[in-house]
Order: sequence, then C-alpha cells, then structure tokens
Amino acid sequence: MIIRKKTKGKKIYYYLEHSIRKGNKIIKKEKYLGTLIPKDIDKIKEEFSKELKTELYKKLEKIKENFQSEWKRVPESAREKELKEISIAFAYNSNAIEGSTITLEEVRGIIQENIAPNKPLKDIKEIENHNKIFLGMLKKKERITNSLILKWHRDIFGETKSDIAGKYRNYLVRVGSYIAPDWKEVIPRMNRLTEFVNKSKLNPVELAARAHYKFEAIHPFGDGNGRIGRLLMNYILWHKNYPMLIIEHKKRTSYYKAFPKGQEAFVDYFLRRYLSVHKKRYIK
Repeated sequence: MIIRKKTKGKKIYYYLEHSIRKGNKIIKKEKYLGTLIPKDIDKIKEEFSKELKTELYKKLEKIKENFQSEWKRVPESAREKELKEISIAFAYNSNAIEGSTITLEEVRGIIQENIAPNKPLKDIKEIENHNKIFLGMLKKKERITNSLILKWHRDIFGETKSDIAGKYRNYLVRVGSYIAPDWKEVIPRMNRLTEFVNKSKLNPVELAARAHYKFEAIHPFGDGNGRIGRLLMNYILWHKNYPMLIIEHKKRTSYYKAFPKGQEAFVDYFLRRYLSVHKKRYIK
C-alpha cells in the first residue's frame, strides 16, 4: 500500500493505492485522502486494508468452517494417524528448506519405524525432535511467550547445537545481504512480538503471516530461526481452528523471494499461498 500524489492543474491530491492480484491481472484500488496527508494516516491505512480484504476474510472463514467440519468427522483413533502424517510432511519440508538432505521417505522411516538412514546424525536428531515438538504443541494450547519459544528451540536443537540451543543470540547475524537487528534489540523486539500475537484481533491466517515475518526479521537465534518461525505460524493457525500451512521445499524460491520485499508483500504471498493450498475448502 502506497501514498500516490496526483497533480491536477496547480493542485495536488493524495490517494492511498493498493494493488491486488486476481489471476494473472493486477487490479489497483484507490482511496482519496485529500489535498494533505492526514495525521491519522496509519489508522486510515488499516481501515482501507480491512475494506479491501472483506472478500478474502470470507474465504478464510469458510476454510475454517469446512476444515472443522471435516475434522469432527474423523474418528479419534484416525486423528492421531493424520497428525503424524502432517508432522512427517512438515518435518521433511521445514528441515529440507534449511539444507537437510534427508528425503521424505527417510523422514517417514525415522518417525514411524526408528530406522536411521545413512545421513548426518545431527540431521536425524533434529528430525526426531522436530516431530516430537510439533505433535506436542498441537495437543497443548499455551500463551505465546519467550519462555515457550525458547523451549521449542532448546528441545529441537539441544542435542545438536547445545551452545546456542534455547538462547537468544548475543551477537550479530546476517542472512545473505540481510543484517538482523542488533542483539541488544532481540529481547525488546521479541517482547513486542509476543504481545502482538497474544493481543491481536487480526484474522488468524493474517496474524500467522505477520508473526512469521516479524520473527524472521528479528532472527532471534543464532540458527534454527526458519524452523521455529514456521512452528510459530502453524501453532497460531491450529489453535485458532484453522488448517495449517506447510511451506514446501520444492516451492521455497517464492517463499525466499517474498521476505526481502517487506512485510506487506510477504503477507500477500502467504495469503495467496494459503488460499491456493486450501482452495477446495472455500469453493465448496
């Protein structure tokens, strides 16, 4: 969303402009602001954003309703099996995005049959721990706190990265050309993030997207930020009664490209991906 200046004769007029993708077309929506930029521009942007997303929110609500209807029909004994399948897919993709060479079938063997492939032991351990944490967090709803996020990190990486596991970084990190905030800013920013997640009234899918983006922007850990960030977004979705989203390794390029474009571009990417994955649930 940008502020566009238009000149008519000798007068200048300001508009809010937002581009929306529909299929292969880009549609531009405008809101007139006046001859001066209003002082409450942030509030106006928020209200304009909500107006534009009315149709989107209806689709997301329908996805939630149909998912809950489907889930209620699944017998209790079958639910456990279904969650294990989701965990296998999630563990494979989330770890593959971070460089693990363990295949989907090898992940299945590790989780279901305790069969260790001929791959680095640290990768195997992280798959095992990732699975345990993921299944555990789905069963227990807790308030999002620094303590909970640190626990997830410690439990996943305690055996493989003991020097940094469960600790926010106290040094500078960079990811490619991106330099994360100064380490002294990590705790204050994480405090604001957890407060934002717990108090937000946003639609949960948009909240999950914004929480994931903000978390990755902070990059609070020395390593493992992507995996924890994707756990966080799915924790939000699941405990708000929405189906989860697995960022697939084979489609990681668009995921990577969305981050440097800023929060709004990432949220737009996330929402489009979510609607695409769960399309059958809103066109019923």
